[in-house]
Amino acid sequence: MARRREAPLSSQEEKNKALVRRFVEAQWKKDLAALEEMMASDFVDHSVLPGQGTTREDHLQDVAEEQSTSSEAQLSIEDQMAEDDKVMTRLAIHGSHDQEMFTGVPPTGAELKFTGIIINRVIGGKIVEEWSEGTYAYELAQQRLDHELRERERAEQELRVARSIQQASLPKDVPALEGWHISPFYQPAREVGGDFYDFFELEDGRLDLVVGDATGHGVPAALVMASARSMLRAVAQASDSPGDALRRVNDALATDIPPNMFVTCFYAILDSNSGILSYANAGHDLPYLWRGGDADELRARGMPLGLMPGMSYEQKEIELDCGQGVFFYSDGLVEAHDPKGDMFGFPRLRALIAEHGEKQSLGDSLLEELYSFVGEGWKQEDDITLLTLRRSSSLS
Repeated sequence: MARRREAPLSSQEEKNKALVRRFVEAQWKKDLAALEEMMASDFVDHSVLPGQGTTREDHLQDVAEEQSTSSEAQLSIEDQMAEDDKVMTRLAIHGSHDQEMFTGVPPTGAELKFTGIIINRVIGGKIVEEWSEGTYAYELAQQRLDHELRERERAEQELRVARSIQQASLPKDVPALEGWHISPFYQPAREVGGDFYDFFELEDGRLDLVVGDATGHGVPAALVMASARSMLRAVAQASDSPGDALRRVNDALATDIPPNMFVTCFYAILDSNSGILSYANAGHDLPYLWRGGDADELRARGMPLGLMPGMSYEQKEIELDCGQGVFFYSDGLVEAHDPKGDMFGFPRLRALIAEHGEKQSLGDSLLEELYSFVGEGWKQEDDITLLTLRRSSSLS
C-alpha cells in the first residue's frame, strides 16, 4: 500500500501564517502603526493579565507600555502551524536580565528566557483574536545563602516526587509482536521534565504507541504528563482512531490543567498483521519513516493538547514493509547543544536516520552521534526519549 500524499497547506493558510509572523515581529519592535493595520477593529485578546483589557486599543497600549528587561533580547519564531482560520506560533525570547525589575528582582545579568505559544484567528486578512500561553525560566546569579539552601531542599524534594511519578508512568514491559521489534529508550535530565511514552494493546489485537512531552519541569510537568497518559489509556479502547483519541483527551485536558501548560503528543495505532500504521499528531516533533535509505517525516496537523477545546486532528496512515520502520523521539535530542552553542537539530537527525535506519541498533547509533556532538562535560538540558518501531520479517 502506497503512503498517502500529505495534503499541502492552502494558499490562504500560508497567507495567514505570513500575516501572523509579521504581527508577532511588529509587537516585538513596538511598531504600533503596523499592528493597527493588521488588527481587526473588533480584535479580542483572550490571554490578558489581571487588570488588563481585552480590546484592540488595550492590546496596543500594553505593547506600547511594555518595559524591556534585557538590552540584548532576541526573538526567535521556532515554528508555525495553520489550520483553517487559526495559526499557532511557537516562539522563544533569549536575553540577560540587565534592565528593569523582573518578578520583584533588580537587574542581575542572569539569563532570561521566555517560551510561548500564540494562537491567532485570521478573518478577511485581519487578526481578530489571540490566545497565548508562555513560561519564564529565570535563574538569579546572586542569592542569599539561606534562600539558596531552602530552595535547594525544596527543589530536591520536588525532583524526588517528580521522578517517582515519571518512572511509575513509564511502561514496565515492551509488547512482544511476532515480526516486529520495538525498542524504547528514556534518559532523564538533571531536572525532571514531562516526557512519556506508552503502549496500549487493544482488544482487536492492534497496538497503540504514544510519545509525548508536557511543558515545564518538576512536579507540575510530571503531574500533567501522568494526567495526559491516564486520559489516553482511558479513551484508547473507546476511540476508533488516533485523531479521535487526541480530540477527546484535548477537550478534557483543556479544562483540567493549568492555563500556562500543554502537552505535545504523537499517537499511532499499529495493525501488526497488515503493517498499517495510522497516526495523528498534537504538535509533537515529527517522527521519521525510513525505507530504502531515505528518512521521511510523518506529518499530520494538530494543535498541542490542552491549549483550547474543540480542536480536530488530521489522521493519516502508511504501510510498513519488511525492514522498514518509524523513529519517534522527544525534543531533548534535537535541542541538545554543543560547547559552541550549536544545536543538534532536525537536519542532522534526519540525515543520521537515513544513514543508520537499517541497523537494528538505531537508537544506540544516534546516542553515539549525540555524545560525540556535545562532547565531554555535557549537561543534559532536557529528558531524551527515543522509540524505534521496525518490521523485521514477513507475517503469515
